[in-house]
Amino acid sequence: MEYRRFGRTELSMPVFSCGGMRYQYKWQDLPINEIPEDNQRNLELTIKKSLEIGINHIETARFYGSSEIQLGQILPTLPREKLIIQTKISPEEDGKVFRANFEKSLSYLNLDYVDLLGLHGINTFELLDCTMKEGGCLEEARKLQQEGKVRFIGFSTHAPTDIIVKTIKTNEFDYVNLHWYWIYQNNWEAILEANHHDMGVFIISPSNKGGMLYQSPSKLINLTKPLSPIVFNNLFCLSRPEIHTLSIGAEKPSDFDEHLTTLSLLPQAKELLPPIIERLENHAKEILGEEWLNTWHIGLPNHEQTPGNINIPMILWLRNLVLAYDLVEYGKMRYNLLGNGGHWFPGKKADKLEEFNLTQCLVNSPYKDKIPQFLAEAQKILGGEEVKRLSQS
Repeated sequence: MEYRRFGRTELSMPVFSCGGMRYQYKWQDLPINEIPEDNQRNLELTIKKSLEIGINHIETARFYGSSEIQLGQILPTLPREKLIIQTKISPEEDGKVFRANFEKSLSYLNLDYVDLLGLHGINTFELLDCTMKEGGCLEEARKLQQEGKVRFIGFSTHAPTDIIVKTIKTNEFDYVNLHWYWIYQNNWEAILEANHHDMGVFIISPSNKGGMLYQSPSKLINLTKPLSPIVFNNLFCLSRPEIHTLSIGAEKPSDFDEHLTTLSLLPQAKELLPPIIERLENHAKEILGEEWLNTWHIGLPNHEQTPGNINIPMILWLRNLVLAYDLVEYGKMRYNLLGNGGHWFPGKKADKLEEFNLTQCLVNSPYKDKIPQFLAEAQKILGGEEVKRLSQS
């Protein structure tokens, strides 16, 4: 395993982390006696495999269902000083509710302290204010730190880049969990800002949120040869020293295997990546047109500025990925979260397009005449049953 300094925490962080969203039994809290023995055994074997290969960062969250209580059955049996344990707690209006949720997490994990506590989902300016206010969640997190229950404090986010950058600039956080990978590079400015503040940088679910790469379409498999899409994406991220760790949401012990092949290739990243990136970019230009590819985002309104709260930038981005790389299943999953994911996936889809006049909100787009047609096309390709966030399942 390779390790990187996790910013000012000075933790030696493995470049892959063991994320806790996939191996648990349910997305609801359950007493341990209701967890099937085979599921608990699989989770424990997954954690043991993680440690055997040098991944000692175990990451979970209060609302990852039964994840914490199941981890609490194995973590106390392991050498605590060799583990880096992270949980995440959502911001609350009342700091005391935030603290109570943390105390429940710590109880379920069966630990005296966690190494990393993340404010989970600072996705809006309102949630940032809620976190930072007097008597708010950050103040409670600091008290927990003083009590020895938390070593370092960070935040996780699905927010637009400007909100992430503003949060980083408070200089109140030791690390950040955010999105950045081949298909979504918008947050590079935030990563550089985090580096400027000497924060640890953790990339959220690059194999899942980065395209559901564990079930990649044949087109993407061919375009990323001689690497697999997963290994290409890992290498693309880890070739940047500004990034410290990538989350592997392992469901079973064997899920680590493909990721591990990335490690021996890291010294060759400068030779391996450019021809693949060129092939991917050229293919997208061939399918979508170079002008569109370079300018589609110009002048687009955000969902709050759009009739019906339609998330035009998100929908057009998904359409690009579907047309260029056949990422249909990924596109459907993300598209059908719109309107059902709250501040995690803001805005709505284009299923009621005929009810709204988009002329005024698109006035600054060079494609104002074409975009309604493209939105209707995306709805036809991607529309379907609403999808819930995993934590709502």
